[in-house]
Amino acid sequence: MFCDFPPEIRRISDHFLSSDDYADRAHRRYVQGRYDEALDILRQALDLFPLAAELHVGLGYARLAREEFAWAHGAFREALSLEPSNEDGLAGYGEVLLKLGHRDAALNCFDTILALGFREDHDLMMQVGRALFREGLFTRAREFFELVLVAHPDSAEAAACLGYAAHRLGDDDGAIRWLRRGLELDPNDPEAQIYIGNVLYDGGDYDGALEHFEQIHPSDHIEELALWRYVELKKSMYRVPNEDPELQPWIQRLGELGDQMSGDDKVLAEIEATLPDGTFLDPNQLDFFGTQRSRVQRMRRRNGSEGHRVTMKGGVKYFGTWEQIVLQILRDDQEWLGGSLASYMEQVALRSLVETGVTVPSNDAEGFIKGIAAAGLLHISG
Repeated sequence: MFCDFPPEIRRISDHFLSSDDYADRAHRRYVQGRYDEALDILRQALDLFPLAAELHVGLGYARLAREEFAWAHGAFREALSLEPSNEDGLAGYGEVLLKLGHRDAALNCFDTILALGFREDHDLMMQVGRALFREGLFTRAREFFELVLVAHPDSAEAAACLGYAAHRLGDDDGAIRWLRRGLELDPNDPEAQIYIGNVLYDGGDYDGALEHFEQIHPSDHIEELALWRYVELKKSMYRVPNEDPELQPWIQRLGELGDQMSGDDKVLAEIEATLPDGTFLDPNQLDFFGTQRSRVQRMRRRNGSEGHRVTMKGGVKYFGTWEQIVLQILRDDQEWLGGSLASYMEQVALRSLVETGVTVPSNDAEGFIKGIAAAGLLHISG
């Protein structure tokens, strides 16, 4: 039976810990999401072992998890000054550099990892691939996911991630193929089930989309789009009425996700849900729910209200309040498969920074649109 020693005994035993012991302690806190505690352990350890590269690496990851990018940058640099070939340090440093917009330097870190011979390290290659994917570098992300499958052909995680990358690169057939491969290897992956369902829905394969949506329990959904689509398909294809018990868990989950939204997101959700006559959509009254695009078109047809006009580089025009315009752009973005409006603006802002070097505000709709205009991605005409 485990016995927890008194504090004074623990303090004495701490004198006999190695730097690896401290690193392991901090890592356990890190994987539990207890980043403050991990930082405290690492600071204590660095007082004793200031030249231990692995402790600086751990400090960098804890800072990165807290989105303290400048501090993380310094920690990883210190680690690499002590051990230039530390693969975990190189991966973390590259990830921070991406966050700070230093794309070329980040890619150099990742290429160094490959040159050091770590291309068969499953977890490391997946970490790098995901970091690249999050920052919109889908082609390079795909390369790292492919390396994983070369060395680990039964990796469901890598197969699914190849599907995500293929979709973001406009290859829907490849996306479906790789997502199905991932689900063959791990049928219980909710993220892959939802993703392939959305891809099939967008391609008009509603039976296939519904089949995948049904594989996921409503409580496993963390965004609203697939939930709405499931309810819509059940009502339109099978004439399931609103009050049917089969739909209630899905509608209830929609309500739970709505309760979890921030105040700003709730306001914008209300804007999205407003009908032309000024009434609002109700999750329990879904007869008027069509596709996402049809709702956008309804918003575009509104007139008689004060608003702004923007034109995208491809010629698509939008009219409405700043918030309505952002929502319209989001719904037409074929690369976006759901999530909050705030997360969408953050993703586009990071993509803009990487591709154009222009910083786009992501905390309010007006600043976001004007930032995109400054980056040359749209024109504001009114």
